[in-house]
Amino acid sequence: MDAFYASVEQRDRPELRGKPVAVGGRPESRGVVAAASYEARVFGVRSAIPMSRAVRLCPQLEIVRPDFQKYRAVSQQIFAIFRSVTPLVEPLSLDEAYLDVTENVWSEPLGMNVAKRVKELILAETQLTASAGVAPNKFLAKIASGWRKPNGLTIVAPDRIESFLQKLPVDALWGVGPVTAKRLRDRGIERLIDVRAADPATLREAVGSMTDWLLQLARGEDDRAVTPNRASKSSSSECTYSHDLTDLDRMREEVAEMARDNAEWLATRGLVARTVTIKVRYEDFTTVTRSDTRAPTNNLDAIQERAVQLLAKTDAGKRPVRLLGAGVTNFGETRGEDEPARLPFESMNDDR
Repeated sequence: MDAFYASVEQRDRPELRGKPVAVGGRPESRGVVAAASYEARVFGVRSAIPMSRAVRLCPQLEIVRPDFQKYRAVSQQIFAIFRSVTPLVEPLSLDEAYLDVTENVWSEPLGMNVAKRVKELILAETQLTASAGVAPNKFLAKIASGWRKPNGLTIVAPDRIESFLQKLPVDALWGVGPVTAKRLRDRGIERLIDVRAADPATLREAVGSMTDWLLQLARGEDDRAVTPNRASKSSSSECTYSHDLTDLDRMREEVAEMARDNAEWLATRGLVARTVTIKVRYEDFTTVTRSDTRAPTNNLDAIQERAVQLLAKTDAGKRPVRLLGAGVTNFGETRGEDEPARLPFESMNDDR
């Protein structure tokens, strides 16, 4: 979906249309941008940044408090459309999914035509636009889906894979964020195809254990199937930084962002978690973990707060840190519709 949470607000509040909008908490209460409209992105406003910074970037920014129930209802509409087309739907977040449409309700042989019809159904039912990528595998489809946003449709046919890959920067690779991209660029690896030609030792120095995976993606290869119902025991993310972190506030922001991703992952799958865990690796490679187990939740604020509090139980801020991670485990299912679990929309990320 295109700037999902902000777009829902602009749909329901005509006075916000065409204006820079941020969904999230108030700047005076240390709120975070959950979603930014495309008008706000022109000013540099994006998800996950503090709302106080967003207001400095765009003084005319319209700030909207999230509406938990509304976003979930729209998400359910969208996923009902997906599942009416194919049972092979793998959620990535509340507003994004992979669909395997090899077999579909229309017996349509061309994925492009299926995507067009899905986009039309979403627009007709929700008055919102979606962007789609159609490709032979997940990696290429994911990149293609963001290629012409908003309201985009990008097709990567098998005979166009190589020409498509030639256009992509190195940070198009799955798992390559800003920090890893900088490490690669510092070594002259600017484009995705440069990964293939790079000296293996140089590449391994930059990305470590991700080397083989990135080489595979750089060739446009990805054999992962669309899996609707994967049973998971945990969800986590981590980042190794090109330069050791010494600023405690920066570390808190990094851990909070990872915790937010975990909360969104839980909510998308209708799960709650009892345990929040963080991981800290110091400059000398000493690694510690800290965990906190309480009543099950998928509430973003609660998970973020617990993760940041755990950071205080380490030497972060006293010793340089080279890696941070955050995760959730000890899962259970959310309660039924008559007793919905709280949803993590208070400051959820939406960069799409």
